[in-house]
Amino acid sequence: MSQRILIYGATGYTGRLIASEAARRGLDVVLAGRNAEALKEVAMPLSCETRAVLLSDPARLGAALEDIACVLHVAGPFSETAASMVDACLETRTHYLDVTGEIDVFEAIARRGAEARKVGVLLLPGVGFDVVPSDCLAAHVAARVEDPHTLRIAIAGMGSGISRGTAKTAIESLGDGLRIRKNGILTNRPAGSLVRDFDFGAGPARGVAMPWGDIVTAFHSTGVPNIEVYFIMGGRIPTLLKASRLIAPLFNFSAVQNFLKSRVDKMPAGPDETAREATGTILLAEVEGLGGQVARARLETPSGYKLTYQAAVEIAARVVRAQPPTGYQTPSSAFGADFVLDLPGCRRIDVD
Repeated sequence: MSQRILIYGATGYTGRLIASEAARRGLDVVLAGRNAEALKEVAMPLSCETRAVLLSDPARLGAALEDIACVLHVAGPFSETAASMVDACLETRTHYLDVTGEIDVFEAIARRGAEARKVGVLLLPGVGFDVVPSDCLAAHVAARVEDPHTLRIAIAGMGSGISRGTAKTAIESLGDGLRIRKNGILTNRPAGSLVRDFDFGAGPARGVAMPWGDIVTAFHSTGVPNIEVYFIMGGRIPTLLKASRLIAPLFNFSAVQNFLKSRVDKMPAGPDETAREATGTILLAEVEGLGGQVARARLETPSGYKLTYQAAVEIAARVVRAQPPTGYQTPSSAFGADFVLDLPGCRRIDVD
């Protein structure tokens, strides 16, 4: 059977990192995207085959997947690109992975789980920093208490910078405010409205709740009905987030979004190798359960982009080398809560 992996979006910042790692590991990789010349530039030093195809051309896209075992979709914003690729994967019975962090994309793909299971296809969005480490940590901690009802995840050390693609995706959600899961339902709250202290081992650190994919994925992984995700932020950022509520409606206008995205195009492609190697992140998960039980664990990882290419390639390799579970999955439901510990530079500590 084929073990070929098609990386779609291989000319972008994250796509190039993933393509290089996959080639380094000797995987059978095809690089794909919209621009044939840009693909050749990426593929030549890696000795990879290329396929130029538009997501808006379902016939050619389906033909491009005929000999492919697994698609690793890296072309965002996924709100615009994921549905077409999922359609093609279900039609050709090709396993689907992506590196999205978009809440609505997770939800949309999860709704197609039964359809995927029927044709024997895996749908696993979020195989990068969103949401491999947090999902695995959540599953680990939730298993340590009886009848868990509340999960909070805090993330510190997100300072290595972001890519253009990530910035454009963030712009699309600027008008959405905060989203959490409450009593099993996705719920909107004003930006900056939830603030909480977390102790990563060096005293209290202020966390501000932010919209993050775990409010979907951790719900499927653990069944916990109340989920919040916090970023550790200092200075005036929490105050600025609250103030942003006044102008949030402006971000829903396409003219405003297009202007901001045009500014993003002037940014560097993403963090350089020095920044990726020099930084790391720490995640803390705490779960409350029956009778006041509380469990906490901490996870140390490399920088977000480094972990993304490591995790994405490792998951793709496992998918093509063994029969994976089918239907909609999360990283921990597909490969277990300890999967993240198989990645270089990841260390988990049970706090209590």
